[in-house]
Amino acid sequence: MKTAAQWFFIICLPVLLLTASLSAAANSPWLYRYGFDKYDISQVTGLAPSELDRVSEGLIGYFNSGDDFISLTVTRDGESLELFNEREVGHLKDVKGLFRLGYSVLLGTLIYALVYLGIGLFWWRDRRLAWGLVGGGGLTLVLMLALGLVILLDFDRFFLQFHLLSFANDLWMLDPATDYLIMLFPRGFWLDAALFCTLGTLVGALVLGGLGWWRLRKGRYSESP
Repeated sequence: MKTAAQWFFIICLPVLLLTASLSAAANSPWLYRYGFDKYDISQVTGLAPSELDRVSEGLIGYFNSGDDFISLTVTRDGESLELFNEREVGHLKDVKGLFRLGYSVLLGTLIYALVYLGIGLFWWRDRRLAWGLVGGGGLTLVLMLALGLVILLDFDRFFLQFHLLSFANDLWMLDPATDYLIMLFPRGFWLDAALFCTLGTLVGALVLGGLGWWRLRKGRYSESP
């Protein structure tokens, strides 16, 4: 029982850390603003920086709301504009569903990890928790390094396969010349976001794995795993 719980904890850690990084990225105004500035999105869309800030706030609010569809109005050249068309609205609904799934997975793995940490610290008091942290951190490092290599070598293929596997329709196939969703978030933005999430997950793995290694070296235990 203890061994099975430990292995499940090790497997949970990469999922927990990755979904935490993805959730942080989706809710980070800084990341949106970074992409808008880097890729000169104000020039591409004709929207003022203040309007772009409203876009990022609107998207973050929508992803965390109970609304099925987004309605986002901005001002361009002194006129009000409904930013997203029907296909974009439909695709954003699908994206929101993915985020909600990610939140659920994050919550589930976080609860299990906290329960396991509590049991390991206050009940078992052996090396299982430390080894679990080292093993989970190590597994996360291996997976994220592999993912980072795939992203850097052929991001376009990775991005295409992600969409084919994640969406049951073709609403994500938009026109960069007319659809604001593509203008706002070009390919480079998604590459940067993917690397940001990978790096965030790697940092989390190093921290947790380091804590486990420190406990193995400094801790006193009642038994071996």
